[in-house]
Amino acid sequence: VQLQASGGGSVQAGGSLRLSCVASGAIFDIKGMGWYREAPGQRREAVATFTVDGTAVYSASVKGRFTISGDNAKSTIYLQMDSLKPEDTAVYYCAAVRTAISWGQGTLVTVSS
Repeated sequence: VQLQASGGGSVQAGGSLRLSCVASGAIFDIKGMGWYREAPGQRREAVATFTVDGTAVYSASVKGRFTISGDNAKSTIYLQMDSLKPEDTAVYYCAAVRTAISWGQGTLVTVSS
């Protein structure tokens, strides 16, 4: 499966961004999809993910500010990010879980104070 993420950019604190991720290829056996991020010097962490039954799960640091959604017809998931904080600055990755995890190329989000 191939994943193409887009929508990153620079924004001031309190602003919003919307990320998109389009899946293509062997999408028929995807069990779950989601968004992860990796800040400089830190480990990659889950931000918002869909479980196999479609339940959205959020990390504590973004709950109430970020919203994950999906459009099955377009094989696309989105991440609406509101009330952004400087600590949200990171490279955001889209991921799809089949028998293993497939990663998109990452999109940079920079939040200035």
